[in-house]
Amino acid sequence: MRFRLVSAGLLASMSLLAARSAAQPTPVRPKITGVSHIALYAADMAAEDHYFREVVGAVKLPDPENKAGVRYAINATQYIEVLPLPQGAGINRLDHTAWKTESAEGMREYLAAKGWKTPARVERGSDGSQWFAVDDPEGNKVEFVQPPAHPAAVSAPNAIGHHIIHVGLIVHDRAAEDKFYRDLLGFRPYWWGGFDTTKKVNWISQQTPDSRDWMEYMMVDGSKGIPADMSQHDLGVNDHVSFGVVSVPETFKKLAAANRLGETHDAAPKVGLDGKYQLNMYDPDGTRVEVMNFHATEKPCCSPFTAEDPDPAE
Repeated sequence: MRFRLVSAGLLASMSLLAARSAAQPTPVRPKITGVSHIALYAADMAAEDHYFREVVGAVKLPDPENKAGVRYAINATQYIEVLPLPQGAGINRLDHTAWKTESAEGMREYLAAKGWKTPARVERGSDGSQWFAVDDPEGNKVEFVQPPAHPAAVSAPNAIGHHIIHVGLIVHDRAAEDKFYRDLLGFRPYWWGGFDTTKKVNWISQQTPDSRDWMEYMMVDGSKGIPADMSQHDLGVNDHVSFGVVSVPETFKKLAAANRLGETHDAAPKVGLDGKYQLNMYDPDGTRVEVMNFHATEKPCCSPFTAEDPDPAE
């Protein structure tokens, strides 16, 4: 009789736990409100410092995430993070891309509930920010950053642009990456194109679900990582950051007049296949720092824009 009572009690407890588990809803994905930053490696920290302060016009700040790093801010919540080049990095200069979210802990719980490998807890910075990092399907490090409740104002009057509108990175398998960025995170199509789309699509742009900032798949052959035959220059073209401006031609004139184009840059702005004016500049390690019009001036090739452009007022 006692055995039967214990067994009945155990079954009742297990049923109660199962019912509670079933009743718990899947966490709702917090909003993803735009680009936070891109983190780059530097072989020469002093050279990068000169570039991002004097050429880009960003404000140098301490790095709450990494004591060895430096932030170069263009507004209160967007910046370039520069880190010392680690041993064995080879030609790679990209550490991670990062997206702003309204709740870092909420995003961590959401991804964990969906079966994604996440850290046990979020990190907290001295500035009040919170963040954590995961790997996307191809092993690219992705951070989700919750800015401070009251971020300190940043005055960067000489910045080449005051809004990072997108970041780009190498992608091999569009379908695999879409399972993370589109299906899980809710990124939405913005534009796609290529040199010859009958053979290959080269660029796929997808906006965050809760802003007009976007990420750009830079499609390359292979299965994962940096192709063995890729040069550091070509890698820097692919892994890049883009600043939005109202007029690239006017920005170019001002930078040229002030001798602020850096050592390596396009001879003049050009209209890209997406119909937007663009100027490509390169930091000392060859990473592309792109200046792009918010709006197209010509009809884009390949695909119409399927979402609204970034707002110059943001």
